[in-house]
Amino acid sequence: MFWTLELASHLEDAPWPATKDEIIDYAIRSGAPLEVVENLQELDDEGEIYEGIEDIWPDYPTQEDFFFNEDEY
Repeated sequence: MFWTLELASHLEDAPWPATKDEIIDYAIRSGAPLEVVENLQELDDEGEIYEGIEDIWPDYPTQEDFFFNEDEY
């Protein structure tokens, strides 16, 4: 499974929380690239509910990961 920011961005508006099948269905209906669907299909399916993209890709960068001082702008 290989994630990039571009691929993960297709799941930002997914209906969280969701099961693996619901996320795959969303990706297909929203026209996400085939790589997104393939990555999702590789997830272990134990009936787990995913709360967000961080549950799928633990290294997903958050706003805290960027050194941007919002107070300056």
